[in-house]
Amino acid sequence: MTACPALLVTAPASGQGKTTVTAALAHWHRSHGRRVRVFKTGPDFLDPMVLERASGAPVYQLDLWMGGPAHCAELLHRAAQECDLILVEGVMGLHDGVSSSAELAMHFGLPVLAVIEARGMAQTFGAVVHGLASYRPGLTLAGALANGVGSPGHAQMLRDSLPPSIRWYGSLPRDPRYALPSRHLGLVQAGEIDDLDQRIAAAAEALGAHSTLTLPAAVPFCGPSQAGAPAAQAHGLRGVTIAVARDAAFSFLYRANVEMLRELGAELSYFSPLANERVPVAADALYLPGGYPELHAAALAANGRWRDSVHAHHASGRPLLAECGGMLALMESITDAQGRCTPMLGLLPGRATLTGRLVNLGMHSVALPEGEVRGHTFHHARIDTNLRPAQHTQPQKRHSEPESVFRAARLFASFMHLYFPSNPAAIAQLLRP
Repeated sequence: MTACPALLVTAPASGQGKTTVTAALAHWHRSHGRRVRVFKTGPDFLDPMVLERASGAPVYQLDLWMGGPAHCAELLHRAAQECDLILVEGVMGLHDGVSSSAELAMHFGLPVLAVIEARGMAQTFGAVVHGLASYRPGLTLAGALANGVGSPGHAQMLRDSLPPSIRWYGSLPRDPRYALPSRHLGLVQAGEIDDLDQRIAAAAEALGAHSTLTLPAAVPFCGPSQAGAPAAQAHGLRGVTIAVARDAAFSFLYRANVEMLRELGAELSYFSPLANERVPVAADALYLPGGYPELHAAALAANGRWRDSVHAHHASGRPLLAECGGMLALMESITDAQGRCTPMLGLLPGRATLTGRLVNLGMHSVALPEGEVRGHTFHHARIDTNLRPAQHTQPQKRHSEPESVFRAARLFASFMHLYFPSNPAAIAQLLRP
């Protein structure tokens, strides 16, 4: 068991400023000589990119359903052994979802900081905080922070509205200098925001000036039992080289997925389709993760070396795993939200179309012949194909639609993003030649 100060940053809803505040906290403590590790609740790819820049350390996802309690415990225990502060950014609202931020906080005993967008709000601030704190017995709400505050007088009014049992953590004034731009699917990718470091530093400076920032209470973290730990010791991919597409078009990669492949014994070889790089000739398997191929469709269509090498890889009968954006790139064409149609790789018959609105969102599992794998889906695209799905995913929630899973020879494609640690042995079978 290892104890480490820890805090889960949450809010009543999305869009309240959780990522900005978490990044500011990480930067502020880091600038004061502390080693900070940040985690993201739920299956998010974009927020962790910002949080990695703020903390200077890798960011992993924590989800009690997708990864399992033992996996989450292992990640937290490992972080507690090497850092001075653990921050966990919540997902959506505090109590939203089956595997909610509140559930995660209660499972691991994490104190909770509520971030509330206070624009246009006065005494209701205290009522919202009271509701968050009392809705679920057993939750420890360590304090509240007001975001988007208009003036010192506004901040004082918000502070005075808090119940006596809730600590005023401080405020973050309204200022465009540290706003984080967004688009469909969430925040703009960290690598595309030229002044991201300056934005994070400005937010940290403002937070430090308007808040009393001290280390939160220490939380004991226990490593998982040997029986509950992921069974990656089998090295089911020893000697296998896996080519992984990684650039601005294919960037939705869980760090835990990458680590799991290495633990299974695989050697990873990264390449950039946007730079017209070929699939490495030594690759035994190919992994096309999600991302934004629709934003780079023209460049991808013009890159013949990458196109021909993917076709050659598939024709040779080697494994090809394509998730969401990776699957869109395999279609015959993709039409963006502005109606521009661009030819794609054509390994899957049919076309993909960006709809300009959310099509599907939620946690999913899929019972493959290789074993059950968990993950999630989140996309604004539809596909029109006459290819018969090999099977469908099972949504965790009723309102989420099942996703098609396509298999052709060793090609596996779906809108579902697989979380490899949920079943390492099944992933090894998928990618083993």
